[in-house]
Amino acid sequence: MLTSKERAEYRAQANTLETTLMVGKDGVTEAVAAEADRLLTARELVKGKVLENALMSAREVSDALCQATGAEGIACVGSKFVIWRFSEKCQAQRNEVGRAKRKETPKSKSDPVGKSMRARRAAARKVREQRNQYFKEQALEKAIERSREKQLREKQ
Repeated sequence: MLTSKERAEYRAQANTLETTLMVGKDGVTEAVAAEADRLLTARELVKGKVLENALMSAREVSDALCQATGAEGIACVGSKFVIWRFSEKCQAQRNEVGRAKRKETPKSKSDPVGKSMRARRAAARKVREQRNQYFKEQALEKAIERSREKQLREKQ
């Protein structure tokens, strides 16, 4: 069962299609049903026309063909109708064309936002390390100075 959006999309696609299936005064015969089945397998979307001398309306023909082929009716306007049925053959062709057409877009390894964020973090880390190093040196100098003062006091 198709959704209304899918049906609208197929109706839009059918506007540019040529009429490939003609139903004459005999109506929906086995030959017409076989031809519709062959067209649905090859194309998925088939546009047909009911000739003026036929005793059936486009809606009746569409319903009969849908029942005979397992398709779904998309549209009936005047003497023309559109039917659709999923086809593995068409899906395989779409997959092949899709792979050949769409190449994987190269993803940039340099993310400008992440790059600047990493740079800021690295700069902050460097400043922290320098500050820590300075305070360690100052603490060592003070400790050495204290120990010298202590030694000087002990000598006196």
